[in-house]
Amino acid sequence: MHTIRTITWLTFREAWRRRMVQVALVLGSLFLLLFGVGFRLIDGSMRNQGISALQLRFSYNLLLIAGLYVVHFLTVMLAIFASVDTIAGEIASHTIQAIVTKPVARWQIVLGKWCGYAAMLLVYLALLGGGILAIVYALAGYLPPNPAAVLLLALEALVLLSLSLLGGTFVSTLTNGVMLFMLYGVAFIGAWVEQIGALLQSHAAVNVGIVTSLVMPVEALWRRAAFLMQPQVASALPSPFGGTSPPSPAMVIYAGVYALVALGLALANFQRRDL
Repeated sequence: MHTIRTITWLTFREAWRRRMVQVALVLGSLFLLLFGVGFRLIDGSMRNQGISALQLRFSYNLLLIAGLYVVHFLTVMLAIFASVDTIAGEIASHTIQAIVTKPVARWQIVLGKWCGYAAMLLVYLALLGGGILAIVYALAGYLPPNPAAVLLLALEALVLLSLSLLGGTFVSTLTNGVMLFMLYGVAFIGAWVEQIGALLQSHAAVNVGIVTSLVMPVEALWRRAAFLMQPQVASALPSPFGGTSPPSPAMVIYAGVYALVALGLALANFQRRDL
């Protein structure tokens, strides 16, 4: 465990040295500031128009879900950009040879890096996701149903991180990045096909969306989180940030198993990889 903790700390320090953490925190703080200013202005405008308390709560929920959707997207991008080079890049530059020649098991290197990036992503998500919830509550006294559902965004970050490390043990950095973006694109389009199919009652279109969610469950996790944090009436209406066809709880379990299997395959393949 000491070796894994050391590699975890070194991974975090490397991200800090590259100023990845600082840039993410500064821009994340700017995003929260803009969201807070925008929310305050919109809230003031709605109150001046004298809309009902029920309409206000629906509007608060829509703004909150929109803010969390941006957090979801930023988390996806950070998970890919932060980790896509960590294995493949060090193999290509032969930096990894300086580590594997020491009495350190290869699986400890991969697991330590996974823990380091996972800690960074979880802290980032806690600051942004928690910041959105805190801003809305502070300015309007509103909390969505099931606010703990924001933790599903953490699971989607871990899914992408595991898949990124797995790809890094097979292919180059560029190929790994292209693969991750293409898989996310497939999941994104598949989610829209599923939502439109649900509206039109097309079982074939819904099944296409389900299959893409099985290939890459990231977008399904977001839709499950959005569904849980919306009022029941709002979740039945079409929305660009949620959907009328929420994934089942089984998809959450599947995503957790997906992340563990991807991490396990990364550990096994890096053990056999010719460096």
